Amino acid sequence: MSGIELGLLAFPVLILLIFLRIPIGLAMLLIGFFGVWIITGSERPILAQLKSVPYDTFSNYSLSIVPLFLLMGQFATRGGMSSALFQAAAAWLGHRRGGIAMASVGACGAFGAICGSSLATAATMGQVALPELKRYGYSGALSTGALAAGGTLGILIPPSVILVIYAILTEQNIAKLFVAAFVPGFLAALGYMLAIAVYVRIFPESAGQRAPSAARERWRALLQVWPVLAVFLLVIGGIYAGWFTPTEGAAVGAAGTGLIAWVNGGLNWSGLKDSILATAVSTGMIFFILLGAAVFNSFLAFSQLPQEASRFIGDSGLSPWLVLLAILACYLIFGCVMDSLSMILLTIPIFFPIIMTLDFGMTPEETALWFGILVLIVVEVGLITPPVGMNLFVINSMSGGVPIGQTYRGALPFICSDFLRVALLVLFPGITLFLVSALF
Repeated sequence: MSGIELGLLAFPVLILLIFLRIPIGLAMLLIGFFGVWIITGSERPILAQLKSVPYDTFSNYSLSIVPLFLLMGQFATRGGMSSALFQAAAAWLGHRRGGIAMASVGACGAFGAICGSSLATAATMGQVALPELKRYGYSGALSTGALAAGGTLGILIPPSVILVIYAILTEQNIAKLFVAAFVPGFLAALGYMLAIAVYVRIFPESAGQRAPSAARERWRALLQVWPVLAVFLLVIGGIYAGWFTPTEGAAVGAAGTGLIAWVNGGLNWSGLKDSILATAVSTGMIFFILLGAAVFNSFLAFSQLPQEASRFIGDSGLSPWLVLLAILACYLIFGCVMDSLSMILLTIPIFFPIIMTLDFGMTPEETALWFGILVLIVVEVGLITPPVGMNLFVINSMSGGVPIGQTYRGALPFICSDFLRVALLVLFPGITLFLVSALF
């Protein structure tokens, strides 16, 4: 069996191991180890690599941003920021038709901006918003669908852990990727709200009505979230303005969020220890997946699969746009069986070299930034795509008896919104790139 054939065989074997509930990091590590052994006929090359790969991977300075953003999300959760954001959004939007669901999406977007994790955003906002949605007569389908979709904003709106990993894998500027993600993230939140507005007009019985809040209550609710807005503007604005690097910005954000949580009474010594422990567990999981991906990618390099795939696509004469659509379709399929981080680590070493050989009428850096945002959006769609979108299961498990079929139906309008947004960003790359050009 040739190296290329072995490389192609590795992917279905990996999917099988995932179905057998073997952790994705361990599965990639095992396949990478034995793959190199089979290709070279000796275990020595991979054992030699294992002496240096962990240090080379984990000592990457840019990776220190990951635990800092995770800690920032832990502090935000304990500080009651999710509840304050939801109450502020509900005060301004709740009286509209479908307004509580819109407020849930808006609060998810704002919380995702300081959390950076889709699953954490969905789980945290679900605890706050689901009781309110039920209280005002929203259907189980709309409630769970809106929160599952809103949770996906956590990996798109900066800061985003997945964007950081993509930047490291492709050697791109993290700050530029954050800038490129801003407008697509805003469009995502706006598109979800429009989907809710259309849904409640087609199915008026799916949403109840809330009395308008007084002007004084609206402004009071808005004042409650100014610390959150201040942290977001300080972190993201500071990175864009060049006051500090993304890693320094993550440290500033974690410190600021922790201070706010302490002032609000949500963070004591016990909570601090729990936050650090939860951050350490999540960081360890992510870093182990990174280690497995490094070994797996080493196997792919030995197999020559990425190089041959790039050469084949370049010589095939296929339209670059057709190749791009095929790659995005692959992400939708992968999204049904694995999480977003695993998808990025598994596929970028294959797909990124292919994309960089194609001519989309942009510079290599612009192509890399644009492709990264497209990948992130399609990965996001995978989180709410039936039958196994992870956000759907997280929210459904918290809904208190809503059938999973209703959650699937509730997600469909938001999936349609995502498809329209992907088409828009594919056809008009300038939507993604104009802020990058303006600021850099």
